[in-house]
Amino acid sequence: MTAPNFTAILNQVDLPLDWLGLRYVEEIVTTRSARDGHPEMNQRSRQRGVMVEVLVNGQFAYTATPDLHPSAIHGAIQQAYQQAKTAAPWQVFNFTPAARGQGRGHYRSPQQQPFNQLSAAELNHLLQDICHSLKVGDEIVQTCAFVQTVETTSQWFSSDGSQIEQQFYQVLTDMRATAQGAGVVQQRTDHGWLARCYQGGLEWLSADQLSDRARHIGEQALELLSAQECPETTTTLVLAPDQMMLQIHESIGHPLELDRILGDERNYAGGSFIRLEDFGQRQYGSPLLNVTFDPTVSGELASYAFDDLGAPAKRLYLIKEGRLLRGLGSLESQQRAGVDGVANARACSWNRPPIDRMANLNIEPGTQSFDEIIGNIEAGVYMESNRSWSIDDYRLKFQFGCEYAKLIENGRLTRTLRNPNYRGTTPEFWQSLIAVGDASTWGIFGTPFCGKGEPNQAIRVGHASPVCAFANIQVFGGG
Repeated sequence: MTAPNFTAILNQVDLPLDWLGLRYVEEIVTTRSARDGHPEMNQRSRQRGVMVEVLVNGQFAYTATPDLHPSAIHGAIQQAYQQAKTAAPWQVFNFTPAARGQGRGHYRSPQQQPFNQLSAAELNHLLQDICHSLKVGDEIVQTCAFVQTVETTSQWFSSDGSQIEQQFYQVLTDMRATAQGAGVVQQRTDHGWLARCYQGGLEWLSADQLSDRARHIGEQALELLSAQECPETTTTLVLAPDQMMLQIHESIGHPLELDRILGDERNYAGGSFIRLEDFGQRQYGSPLLNVTFDPTVSGELASYAFDDLGAPAKRLYLIKEGRLLRGLGSLESQQRAGVDGVANARACSWNRPPIDRMANLNIEPGTQSFDEIIGNIEAGVYMESNRSWSIDDYRLKFQFGCEYAKLIENGRLTRTLRNPNYRGTTPEFWQSLIAVGDASTWGIFGTPFCGKGEPNQAIRVGHASPVCAFANIQVFGGG
């Protein structure tokens, strides 16, 4: 069954609604993986349905249905109307239609090579070849390769004339090699678990590039077996973009979500050390820290033209020269909090309402090359690729582990280190930022599993960053 005529459905509604929105989502996910050169997973799923949102007497209510027949959608609208009418006397906040966007337009992910240009057999052979490239020696005891393609169509219609259509094409890849020898086990991945996630098509699956990366990953896994344990010390820490991704996500992204600050996520995902009065006032980090919310970056995982409440997306500074300017809050949260936000209301599927989420959250490049950053450090540690993370409910105290590290001695990368970890507290950590790499050090990565909300919503997020250096950070090993 094709999508119904949503405009006609809206015109047929005869209820005293302040506002009505219909969001249709269809998503096709294809997942394939190989382990040790053998096919492991071959899955394909499709889901679609309609989310109904109504505003009655200042109260929002939601219903959803997988039944696309107009009568089923009208029934869902009636149900949502009754829920909103019943809940309105006990509302936490009296909303107006300004909590929803008034947009008309479309968006389509850039895609050079459509997914259907590669057969299932060809894709499985590619994954098997990656496993063979990962196994660079007998001490590589396990190899894994994974690819997932996601095709999403979203259509949004509202009673005030909004009409938006967006089509997203996403490619998620992962590969890893596990090495074992002399009682030591080490794993190396492709910049961290599922970190290479992008919008686009098969252009992200170049066989030659994947094979070269796989061999490099296998070689580093072997290298870690004989590496020195990371020392326990307080020193200068340099983080690669693939680890900066996690650092941005956990200690900038989540603390700045307005719904968390308002208390909505306290039962499940926690709160934040940031207060509403901090916006426009607080020095979040050193003057070198510039953070943008930017859903306009071509190819980054969470790019879009409109959020799921119809607000147009644009590039905005959250933090500029270290000062906190605005929060990660949708039009709805902005009404409640009285704080500037961004177009970041996002839902993971047709049967979830939009909530405040990260999209593309990036650190802007600085002026120093990688060699200049390392050359200015007498003693320090350089770390790549997240392996573990722990952060408290208020996003204040954290401890992160990485896969691979190098000792910095007299302005040079020297010995390889294994089991590198570091810890800190968010304000002190970002205040200690002493160097930000230029555009040549900038890397784009992402994660498909940012969890939040009750019921849970796992959403796809993009992060980009240059190499960054921090002074006086506690680092330690894991042996």
